[in-house]
Amino acid sequence: MADTPFPTPLILYDGVCPLCTASVISVIRRDPRKRFHFAALQSPLGRMLLARYRLPQDAFQTFVLITEDGHDTRSTAVLKVARELDGPWPLLYGFILVPAPIRDLVYRIVARHRYRWFGKRDACLVPSADIRDRFVDAG
Repeated sequence: MADTPFPTPLILYDGVCPLCTASVISVIRRDPRKRFHFAALQSPLGRMLLARYRLPQDAFQTFVLITEDGHDTRSTAVLKVARELDGPWPLLYGFILVPAPIRDLVYRIVARHRYRWFGKRDACLVPSADIRDRFVDAG
């Protein structure tokens, strides 16, 4: 997938989830090399990529990392992103040694309850001018 019509690595996230949006902002702050780009799962590009990778079209509980080599989801995607950030975050990558089914169980519990714990927005994040270039809009 080296010839993608969008920049990689690309993070797909739930655009109406305050926890997910806060996570995106956190990644931006810890990614001074500006490696990562972002698109909401609910966006046209997000939906197209869900279909391309045969993920459920309503898989808004799934954090997706798309790279030139393919894609990762859930805890594996989160850990691979953490590995590339500044600060202590790469240390979290050690959890990759925990079997994915166990990691993803924790991920699914948080994903299932995220709206109850953190609320839900009516619309996706509208990025400010200083970070707008990090968001991919297939509008």
